[in-house]
Amino acid sequence: MVFFPISDENKTRWIRHHYVTTAIVVACALVFLWQDSLAEREFVAFTYRYGLVPAVLFGSETLPPRLGAADPLLTLLTSQFLHGSWLHLFSNMLFLWVFGDNVEDSMGHVKFAAFYLLCGALAGVAHAVSLPDSTLPTVGASGAVAGVLGAYFVLHPRVRVWVISIIPIPFRLPAFLLLGVWIGMELLNALYANPEEVEVAFWAHIGGFAAGAILVRFFKRASVPLWAQDEVPTHRVAGLRFRRRGPGDGAGPWGRR
Repeated sequence: MVFFPISDENKTRWIRHHYVTTAIVVACALVFLWQDSLAEREFVAFTYRYGLVPAVLFGSETLPPRLGAADPLLTLLTSQFLHGSWLHLFSNMLFLWVFGDNVEDSMGHVKFAAFYLLCGALAGVAHAVSLPDSTLPTVGASGAVAGVLGAYFVLHPRVRVWVISIIPIPFRLPAFLLLGVWIGMELLNALYANPEEVEVAFWAHIGGFAAGAILVRFFKRASVPLWAQDEVPTHRVAGLRFRRRGPGDGAGPWGRR
């Protein structure tokens, strides 16, 4: 990713706190703390057990019984809470923290939780379809996070987002430019990168982003407009290697998504 977001100039209007976004960040951190406490062999087994393996999802392969593999359909959800490294976790949670509160605000807590998990599951399906014979487990929250980015792109394209780039001096970009550059790069990589040589599940990002941009109209509050022309007012209204998926592009010893 060329730019990394720090914060946006977009206050919530309907909720006092983004409880679901916070809960997801905490849950992912706690799960990775558990992963990181395991010996390497156990770490690998745990990742195969609860990560998304496309060939297993489609029934062309099975995992060894000793792994005690989870139901393949269940891994569309469990894989969203696993990560391959601290950097992988941080990059995913950074994007979720910056953009998740306003998407949660537009839907309410319960609908946002359902939206997030559904986008992550659809992103997993998109990845599996792109590499149906892969026996590498895919882990990471970025399919779901990409869904949040897609929703934000549709809801608040003109909001200014504070970012840093190679030179760590913060500056502002409109959300449509920041997120448009990100999804454009993901598409180029998906089309031209050799899937056998990369560990990033680019089609999961694209599938999650598209799912979020489409589904947001069905999950948002009726009074929330799409393609808002103005920034949201600042006042608050009470009321082995593993494939990787991640909006950030840091390297790590484990594949991730």
